[in-house]
Amino acid sequence: MHGFEPYQPGKSEGYMSAKQLEHFRQILLTWKRQLMEEVDRTVHHMQDEAANFPDPNDRATQESEFSLELRTRDRERKLLRKIDSALQRIDDGEYGYCEETGEEIGLRRLEARPVATLCLEAQERRELAERQYGERDDRYR
Repeated sequence: MHGFEPYQPGKSEGYMSAKQLEHFRQILLTWKRQLMEEVDRTVHHMQDEAANFPDPNDRATQESEFSLELRTRDRERKLLRKIDSALQRIDDGEYGYCEETGEEIGLRRLEARPVATLCLEAQERRELAERQYGERDDRYR
């Protein structure tokens, strides 16, 4: 996330202290705001650029561009749900702990993926199962 320095805990600071939670809350809120701004830009762009081109090639190009934008916005919509869920976990005092094992996820992993719900080991097990059995559960990404 641009504009945020990695969190440096104090020597006696416990895991998921109030300062750490506030740090991650600000990262998540900033990320959410940026995504919402991008959604607004897309809506305005699609409204402004929507035209009924007489040339079928021009129409196809525009539809292809709009389709790509909509797929991107759909991924961002899913990410917004994950951000909201992470903010709720902060409010509930559950943020930063693995949903499977209850272990600490770790500051560095949360810095890289603030919406993470699994510790690295649990995530690796899940990804291995996905590769072996072809199952995928986007809730944990």
